[in-house]
Amino acid sequence: MSGPSAANQQTINRREQLVDYIAAGEKPASAWRIGTEHEKFGFRLDDLRPLTWEGPQGIGALLEGLTRFGWERVIEKDKLIALLRDGASVTLEPAGQLELSGAQLENIHQTCCEVQSHLKEVKTVADELGVGFLGMGFQPKWKREDMPWMPKGRYAIMRRYMPTVGDLGLDMMTRTCTVQVNLDFSDEADMVRKFRTSLALQPIATAMFADSPFTEGKPNGYLSYRSHIWTDTDPDRTGMLDFVFEDGFGYERYVDYLLDVPMYFTYRDGVYHDLAGQSFRKFMRGELDALPGATPTMTDWADHMTTAFPEVRMKKFLEMRGADGGPWNRLCALPAFWVGLLYERSSLDAAWDLVKDFTREERNALRDGVPRHGLKLPFRGGSVRDLATEALKISVQGLKRRARLNAHGTDESHFLEPLIEIVAANETPAERKLALYNGPWNHSVDPIFREFVY
Repeated sequence: MSGPSAANQQTINRREQLVDYIAAGEKPASAWRIGTEHEKFGFRLDDLRPLTWEGPQGIGALLEGLTRFGWERVIEKDKLIALLRDGASVTLEPAGQLELSGAQLENIHQTCCEVQSHLKEVKTVADELGVGFLGMGFQPKWKREDMPWMPKGRYAIMRRYMPTVGDLGLDMMTRTCTVQVNLDFSDEADMVRKFRTSLALQPIATAMFADSPFTEGKPNGYLSYRSHIWTDTDPDRTGMLDFVFEDGFGYERYVDYLLDVPMYFTYRDGVYHDLAGQSFRKFMRGELDALPGATPTMTDWADHMTTAFPEVRMKKFLEMRGADGGPWNRLCALPAFWVGLLYERSSLDAAWDLVKDFTREERNALRDGVPRHGLKLPFRGGSVRDLATEALKISVQGLKRRARLNAHGTDESHFLEPLIEIVAANETPAERKLALYNGPWNHSVDPIFREFVY
């Protein structure tokens, strides 16, 4: 989840301003960049419990320790809650999941170096504190009530509101981790093609990255329980956005969608004001009871855009949001997968050809079925594995045609090898952990924290 946006105090009084805000993200292909984000669970090595903010083994201490590497502190009400450096940030999810929001980089080689550097820094400090970090889609051991809450104002508002609109929103906040990639578009038509293609293929990414089969120490019946959680979080701000595939979709239609998403808050003068459930349209008319006469700024709009959680989200770029967190090599594989599909024109055309005749019912059946069945979900006489195989072939070729080489002359396609192996074996990371649970782990999830620690 995002923090407060950079200040822009321009007052909003016309819908067209909101459309122009998105359109301002258009870039020529030469300026397209890759922004990768990932989250991970912190835990104490001695008892595996999640990290509170306070204390010598707390998240606050970890963030402070990271400042030795040149990170600048972000303070909210005297609490260290984030770090900034060179266009990247380290932030906290509601229960202290540690997130790297990477800089805007030119290729996957740079992205993977950034991830490795970050994890090395985190491990350096974590080892000193006696803590570790785990990449999975869902907290495998601890109950909701065992999870701590971070001292961030927006999370207090969401914590109160979430149970009023869904049963699993608090689990989404406290017990999930994801990896996502943010990608650019050149104009509205390019955005539409990329949005539709990535939205239709998002369940395939979910299947390949499925890694959340345990809840409170036991199998939960899902391969990506993280993905399932979004189906009962908040129907006003989640889902497959069927309107994206309708004629006439573009910036204006997405703005109308966001205007219908209920608000959470406004951030002013260093304070989060609770506006949960209220209308941004009324805010634009100065009709909010909580802030009589007040009208929104572009900062309010930028913040509001971060509170919608569809499978693909648009800001001034597109965010691919369908994957469980995982080990470091899959953190590099996700941006590689989507860059190969979306950043090379012939690959984008081939990917769209793969999904363009999917019906609304089929798209939603994929989204609803993959969390439980993964690659083995039946589809059109085959399975999701068949779709994943074709999508990976397209992505490999796209990365090869991009021809972004490292110092050894290797292109970006090798970052897809973990996914190619998963699909070839027809076995998700979740299924591999389940086999270990039912075998050498003797029906315990505790070995996860030892064998899969970063």
